[in-house]
Amino acid sequence: MEKIVVVGAGQAGAACVARLRSEGFGGAITLIGDEHVPPYQRPPLSKAYLLGDMALERLFLRPAGYYADQDITLMLDAPVSAIDRAHQVVIAGGQAVGYDALVLATGSVPRRLPPAIGGDLAGVHVVRGLRNVDAMEPGLKPGARALIVGGGYIGLEAAAVARKRGMAVTLIEMAPRILQRVAAPETSDFFRDLHRAHGVDIREGVGLTRLTGTDHVTGAILTDGSDLAVDLVIVGIGIAPATALAEATGLAVDNGITVDAQGRTSDPAIWAAGDCAVFPYKGALIRLESVQNAIDQAEAVAQNILGAGQDYVPQPWFWSDQYDVKLQIAGLNTGYDRVVIRDVGAARSHWYFAGDRLLAVDAMNDPRGYMVGKRLIEAGRSPAPDAVADAAQDIKTLLQGQG
Repeated sequence: MEKIVVVGAGQAGAACVARLRSEGFGGAITLIGDEHVPPYQRPPLSKAYLLGDMALERLFLRPAGYYADQDITLMLDAPVSAIDRAHQVVIAGGQAVGYDALVLATGSVPRRLPPAIGGDLAGVHVVRGLRNVDAMEPGLKPGARALIVGGGYIGLEAAAVARKRGMAVTLIEMAPRILQRVAAPETSDFFRDLHRAHGVDIREGVGLTRLTGTDHVTGAILTDGSDLAVDLVIVGIGIAPATALAEATGLAVDNGITVDAQGRTSDPAIWAAGDCAVFPYKGALIRLESVQNAIDQAEAVAQNILGAGQDYVPQPWFWSDQYDVKLQIAGLNTGYDRVVIRDVGAARSHWYFAGDRLLAVDAMNDPRGYMVGKRLIEAGRSPAPDAVADAAQDIKTLLQGQG
């Protein structure tokens, strides 16, 4: 194998090319991205960067000279228009790049509001890439009125930033509660209280009928009949895997680019990793939207391209920053039937169990709880729920029991 091409210069793509070199691959590596800057961190975009607390250069995953130093060809502003299964990638404009192995790390795209309800008005934004956030920033003015559509983590993080910037913030969530898709009611209650304490008007069970305005958004009509004056809208209604290129190529796609346990697509010369990839895990196909998965899966793919032959087994973890609260999540809570609350003053954690088996932990300003829970989950061990709830017990003793 002489030529490896990676399409998508995000977290997964950057991790893949770095691992290829560190594993000793001496052939040609090309990393192709459609943005104008080198690979960068996305999580700080909706937090420190949007608040003005992080400069652009600090977002970069590697120093600007890293790629040249490692003899990695980095192609920026180079959207891929097609893949020729005869081992060529075609860049918009016609340039072709040959490959022996191809990795698709195309990530995901934000869901947008339909133009029919005003989704294409100026002042309506999504939070995904640098261009999105740079376009949004001038509208974050003290006293301006922001509408956040969607009560998931992206929407809540955007609400926190808007409040910190001095804006009047209304957040609407069509589901009966915020975070309904990803967290227990106990975690929803915690973050609802947090945002309301900071002055956010949270309206649950309320959707958007349409936005109003001629060119720029000026208002919003909600499903409960409310008519709001609005200066800026941030849409956080989820993301979709970026599969258009894979579909056009004829690869198997099912809510993501379908890969086997080692990251190989239905074409043995093409691999996929990160947000765009759906892979087997515990008897089902899953897709994980997280920085951790993007890095770990991309590194596993790099090793498997070079012959490691190892299945990828994720160890999921996530995080979110809102105001002065750092949320850390370990594990996946799918299938839980009980939530145990551990409340130790400023530190609080919610432990998800299925029967007596620990599945996941949501830790709010509780790094010790998070680390203990993560270690237990990764070891396949479960503490006694009563011991978890006992705030007088040192949490490290949970690591001593057998489960």
